[in-house]
Amino acid sequence: VGFATSLLFHVTQAEACPPSCHCKSLGEMKGLHIDCSSRKLTEVPALPVNTKRLYLHNNSLTSVPPGALDSLHSLEEVQMSDNPWNCDCHILYLKLWLEDISTVSLANVRCATPASVRMKPLRQLTGNELGICKRLLPVKCLEFFWRDLILIAGAIITLILAAWALKFSKKLVCQIYLSR
Repeated sequence: VGFATSLLFHVTQAEACPPSCHCKSLGEMKGLHIDCSSRKLTEVPALPVNTKRLYLHNNSLTSVPPGALDSLHSLEEVQMSDNPWNCDCHILYLKLWLEDISTVSLANVRCATPASVRMKPLRQLTGNELGICKRLLPVKCLEFFWRDLILIAGAIITLILAAWALKFSKKLVCQIYLSR
C-alpha cells in the first residue's frame, strides 16, 4: 500500500508539472521544485499550488497577470531575474507580490522598458515612474467628478422645486381658508 501511495503521489506530481518546465518532487507532502528557467517563456505557465521553489529566470517574460501567482501559498524560493520586464502600470502586481514573497528576488528583477526606467531595479520603482498609471487615474477621476457634479446639481434643483411647491401650496391653502 505504501508503494502504491508513493507511486500515485509521484504520478499526480508529474501531471501537475507545466509542460514547458522541469519538475522535481521534494519528497512526499513537501512540494515541488519547478525549473522553468531559460525556456524562452513569454508568459508564466499554470503552476501547481504545492510549488516550493520556482525558477523563471532567463526567459522572455514582460509581465505577470494580476492573480496569476496568488495560489502559491507554499512558495519558499523564487527567481525571476533576467527577463525583459515591462515596468508600466501592469508590473505593480508583480512588485507587490514579490515584496510579500521574496525581497531577495525582487532586488534582482530589473526593468527593460520603458526607456525611462531601463535597468532600474523593480523594488526602486515608484508611483511617479508608472507614467501611464498617472495619466489614467485623473481621467477616470475626472469622469467621476462630472458624473457626481451632475447628480448633485440634479438633487439641488429637485430640492429647490420641492421647497417652492411646498411654499406655493401653503399660500394656496391660506387663500382657501381666507376665502371661506
